[in-house]
Amino acid sequence: MKQKHSLLFFCSLFITTLLAAQSGKVKGTITTSDGKPAQYITIAIEGTQSRSMSDEDGHYEIRNIRPGTWTLEVSAVETATQRRTVTIATNETYTEDFIINETAQQLDAVFVNAHKGTEHASVSLRLKTPLLETPQNIQVVDQPALIQQQVISMSDGLVRNVSGATRVEHWGDLYANITARGSQIQAFRNGFNVVASYWGPLTEDMSFVDRVEFVKGPAGFMLANGDPSGLYNIVTKKPTGVTKGAVNLTLGSFDLYRGSLDLDGALSKDKKLLYRLNIAAQNKGSHRDFEYNNRYVIAPVLSYQLDDKTKLTLEYNGQFAKMTEVGSYYVFSKFGYGTYPINFTLTNPGLPPTKINDQSGYLTFEHAFNTNWKITAQGAYFNYNQAGMSSWPSMMDSATGHLIRNIGLWDAKSNMVLGQVFLNGEFRTGSVRHRILAGVDAANKKYYADWGQSHDLDSVGALFDPENPDYGVPVNGYPVFDRSKPIEERAIAAGGIQTQRYSSVYVQDELAFFSDRLRLTLAGRYTDVSQIYGTGTDFSTAKHFTPRIGLSYSIDKTLSVYGLYDQAFIPQTGTLTGGGEIKPVTGNNIELGIKKNWFHNRWLTTLSVYRILKQNELTADPDNPNPNQPTSIVLGEKVARGVEFDVRGTILPGFTATANYAFTEGLITEVAPGAASAYTVGEIVPGYAKHTSNAWLSYELQKGALQGLGISGGFTSLIDRHTGWSTQGQQLPDYFKLDGGLFYTRNRYRFTLNVFNILNSYLYTGSYYDLPSVYGDWSSVKPAYYYQTEPPRNVRFSVSYRF
Repeated sequence: MKQKHSLLFFCSLFITTLLAAQSGKVKGTITTSDGKPAQYITIAIEGTQSRSMSDEDGHYEIRNIRPGTWTLEVSAVETATQRRTVTIATNETYTEDFIINETAQQLDAVFVNAHKGTEHASVSLRLKTPLLETPQNIQVVDQPALIQQQVISMSDGLVRNVSGATRVEHWGDLYANITARGSQIQAFRNGFNVVASYWGPLTEDMSFVDRVEFVKGPAGFMLANGDPSGLYNIVTKKPTGVTKGAVNLTLGSFDLYRGSLDLDGALSKDKKLLYRLNIAAQNKGSHRDFEYNNRYVIAPVLSYQLDDKTKLTLEYNGQFAKMTEVGSYYVFSKFGYGTYPINFTLTNPGLPPTKINDQSGYLTFEHAFNTNWKITAQGAYFNYNQAGMSSWPSMMDSATGHLIRNIGLWDAKSNMVLGQVFLNGEFRTGSVRHRILAGVDAANKKYYADWGQSHDLDSVGALFDPENPDYGVPVNGYPVFDRSKPIEERAIAAGGIQTQRYSSVYVQDELAFFSDRLRLTLAGRYTDVSQIYGTGTDFSTAKHFTPRIGLSYSIDKTLSVYGLYDQAFIPQTGTLTGGGEIKPVTGNNIELGIKKNWFHNRWLTTLSVYRILKQNELTADPDNPNPNQPTSIVLGEKVARGVEFDVRGTILPGFTATANYAFTEGLITEVAPGAASAYTVGEIVPGYAKHTSNAWLSYELQKGALQGLGISGGFTSLIDRHTGWSTQGQQLPDYFKLDGGLFYTRNRYRFTLNVFNILNSYLYTGSYYDLPSVYGDWSSVKPAYYYQTEPPRNVRFSVSYRF
């Protein structure tokens, strides 16, 4: 038997050797239209699995090609595909060079293809170091993932692609409110912090989004005054110089009708003046009765290449929404979570819609002094206007669970002016390479809200019965609010002012030793911030220096390990019991990790562990004898710690995977003497799931009659969930959601069909809230559970055409 196996082995080896000896190869160089090497371009032999990718010098090589006539296919995202016929003879090396239509700068602007797009940060994230070598956990959600998962807004399941990212309190499709590492992360767009209030910006429509970058933990190179849990950066679509377009139509459950158009090209023959235009419109209902969220979007971009080193880009994003009142997504119950039908709602037909106009404009100037030094200057203006209402009960009968539904005015206005200038550079001192990042940031943010008027739909003698809801004309009629005064005046009376202005300067140097294998990052940011919250007119100020130290070591070209210390701070306002200076909350992050590119950079894994220590946080003094003059005390210390693992990429030809897991824990680790009556050491800090797991797998047939047909699917699992706000209520049950579908790509068409929540599970998030059991008497509060359901089983079907 052993002799038989040995014979088979040697026969196989002989045949393989013989075939290799009778094969040829093709090699060559791919250059851009301005004569520079074109890297990361795919070269394939049509109809086979033989392919290669050009290296940093533009070289490629494909070996072991059977003699015969073949078609070479050269392609990359945003480039026109080229095909050439070559004839390969035995033992012959055939040389075939290609020139693509794009310049090196145009190629770099679109990151060449999806592979490189997840290997490097965008320009707006300021980092020039490849993500593999950056000493921090940074994850990128790119266009292929958005398209395959049919993500249509920032709140539409996108967080499944990033370890530990969840939406604890979503506020429907109005605000994303993403949490990670134990608290809410900051929202950025094109490198600007766009948070004007706690609730965050209007969820971005994906029609104008190119990719989303998640930075875990403090990121001193972007901002220092904010929560230390991290940030996400929306990168919008920019002109590429390649004339192309795409149209997409989507139909779905709950009256979803959506269309989008993406146009890209040049307005001048020399391709110096480029444009990008994205428009979208949708009519979107809900699984909850009487609820809707309709919007349209327009996002034009112009860029002008002043010379070969200087570019100017002008961009506008406009989102215009009409939806049911804020808070209509929530259900209140005295009996616990998930006690009413999944389509149940507390809103009422006949209420006027909430209308939102969210507009922003950007002006970006980029100038490369040479190949090593570049300056970028950006200015942005954001304008947000909301005319609408919010719903929240004003009373619940503690015996029956019947309640009075209350509609409150929520008009809001926000103006933000932001500016930044940063310099990227590189030089050497002896054998040490320095990679410099330095710049200044400034912002002036103003948010005004009027929530000082309200109207009860129901009355004490005619409570709303959730088990037998009556959605006729409410007994108290519909609200009529007074909007005669400017919102700035109304916001003062309502305590709805949130104003912040800051300026900061930062410097970062990445020093590389031992042929760039060891990299030491030394950085610091000094920030001066002033803010007003509530009804005050005097600014509270904070000035703070935040250091950043990182160390990264490349074990080889595909494997690196890193360590990081970074810090963020949050200004605080109020009055301390007994007097004294109020210090900002400081969040200190210590992080260790390992990153690995596998199988010729086809997929990337990241494993990180972290510990974030929050200090100086204030809480209301529970022993204050004068409730009319509230004071605060220092709480103590909070710690968020955990482990995160991410994997994404092409496992086998046609088979791609995105999977992640995170363990998260948030605890109070130290209680100040004055806070001992309200808090205890070891108490949970609410707002996270201890175990978060996600996966999305996709396989597409690579050849045969059904080439282009694929199947995809994934799941989200949340185990040991803690509520969004309170530790007093019931812990939320475990969460599991299964999605999947089919897709088919043929020439310029793509058809996508996905089924979400395949198991038709009753899914929700929620928390705990005290409501009066006697109308108007807040001394008689009783526990109430509020929750927001997610859609039951639902379907989406999309057709896209590229031209």
